[in-house]
Amino acid sequence: MHASARLHLGFLDPDATLGRRFGSLGLALRDIVTTVRVERADALHVAGPQVDRAAEIIHRLANHFEQESTLAVTLERTIPPHAGLGSGTQLALALGHALARYWRLEVDTREIARLLGRGRRSGIGLAVFDKGGLVVDGGHGSATTVPPLLSHHDMPEKWRAILVFDRNCEGISGEVEKEAFGQLPPFTRNQAAELCHQTLMRVLPAVAEGDFELFCAGLGSIQALIGDYFSAVQAGRFTSTAVGGVIDYCQQALGYRGAGQSSWGPTGFVFVPDEKTAVDLLTTLQRRFASESGLEIVAISPNNEPAQIVVQAAAERVALKS
Repeated sequence: MHASARLHLGFLDPDATLGRRFGSLGLALRDIVTTVRVERADALHVAGPQVDRAAEIIHRLANHFEQESTLAVTLERTIPPHAGLGSGTQLALALGHALARYWRLEVDTREIARLLGRGRRSGIGLAVFDKGGLVVDGGHGSATTVPPLLSHHDMPEKWRAILVFDRNCEGISGEVEKEAFGQLPPFTRNQAAELCHQTLMRVLPAVAEGDFELFCAGLGSIQALIGDYFSAVQAGRFTSTAVGGVIDYCQQALGYRGAGQSSWGPTGFVFVPDEKTAVDLLTTLQRRFASESGLEIVAISPNNEPAQIVVQAAAERVALKS
């Protein structure tokens, strides 16, 4: 069972200046995944990283659907938590779909998200799970449970991203995240209009037509505006000063405009137009920042594939992979 990580590339209207709050832009990633296996057992056994979180999900769904939890669940890989990559949502959806298939229930992603309390701010985790690629959701209105999907595009296959991790730092989450949103200053209608304009007239058409420079110009503008807005509660545009140093170098010294931070970070990203550029930039950054403790820099591809259920009936297994 593989559920892909995602980048949260920015909000559209964090303060509901026209009545709908948030709205998000996101992208599925290849190779950073949560991998889960479900098999028959005499009792519930959960093994691997994030066991407590997985066990809670299993119990909640088993109780809701009135099903036995006599299962062996193995978390073979998990997306790093508190890194801005959507680990909690992808674990919930992967387990939810695998269990529903194992129990022979017809349950869709939005229902799983509702039952497990996912999608309360952003719907992009649900959308990339179902579709992959680049997605935009419509945020929350007065009656919204899960934000509606507004746009989905495959990313150009040759585009790449450099990701910058700081293993010594965690992004904001949980109750601290709720408190942080409460401390943010008002977000103006003009600011929200600029984010929507950049998304609609730069980022989305650029992806549709394969215009890398236009994509980076739009995304860089979104990230600058959002980074400044959240700087009051994360000590600057970046949660990690080390990650911020790498991104600043890419933007100011090397001229890469399509860069920023995913969600609350600390993961940063830099988009590049092709594989060769990715390899060259990765080599440059790894050499220049080799002495920075905790930093890990990798090259990665977008993922245009949705998650898929794979059933191996003979072994009574359920797997999900993208």
